[in-house]
Amino acid sequence: MKNTIRRQRTSGHYSFRSIYILFLFTLLAFSGFAMPKFETGLMMADTTGPREAKPKSLTFTASTDQRFFFFNDTRTEDNRRVPVSVYGIRAGFLFPPSQHRDALRSGRSASFKAGAGFYFVNQRLDRPGLLPNTSESVTRHLRIATVYYERYLLRRHSFEVSMPIELGYGHSRYEINDEQAEKYEVARGVFLPLGVGVSAAYQFPTVRWLRPLHWFGLNFLTGYRFILKRDVPESQINYTGLYFSVGPSFFLENLTADIKRWRQKRKNKR
Repeated sequence: MKNTIRRQRTSGHYSFRSIYILFLFTLLAFSGFAMPKFETGLMMADTTGPREAKPKSLTFTASTDQRFFFFNDTRTEDNRRVPVSVYGIRAGFLFPPSQHRDALRSGRSASFKAGAGFYFVNQRLDRPGLLPNTSESVTRHLRIATVYYERYLLRRHSFEVSMPIELGYGHSRYEINDEQAEKYEVARGVFLPLGVGVSAAYQFPTVRWLRPLHWFGLNFLTGYRFILKRDVPESQINYTGLYFSVGPSFFLENLTADIKRWRQKRKNKR
């Protein structure tokens, strides 16, 4: 392999899952102070009302993002693909519509959102021979940075449908699984993923005595990932394939809107 395989000493493992959980709690703790310089004229109205004037500024949004990727090299004994759990975070801005759109009749009016994300995978592959000149199983480490554009197709009260488009830069590292050896043979590479999908989300309704309920909801995402550049061309590994996500969703913009609404009420009472 051309300069893609070399040896290195075993290094410590970073707890990326802990960082992933810590990020969520950081959002909850500091979201009330998120990006104040962009809040020039943001409406303070109830985020669940039937209609609201168009927001006049950007709205910061962020969330954790767990997905399931299908890789060609991860299969069962009967040759069926097995989903691989991928953890990530996304942050960006909601952009207000520049013109009226009937499909965006919502108290959380926005035409699209755009931003950046980061994803990671640590996976053991028990298929010897995936990499050139290797017969052992390997451990795969993927780190992917992305930028995304997500246009809203429908946004009605608590329900929304959008189409995310993502372009990323990925780095891969493969380690030979040999616990008795002091050194591990490592193959490294880079790849460029392009993803197109459809996302649907439902926001829980507001309850007067339990307002934080509408900070959360459910999300479904499915799409297809194209690899514009493979990481190790000589190998059998290819990341092109389907991905999906089903699970809870956290609406940071609803939390920040409630905090601003609460602060505005306190000012009016003084």
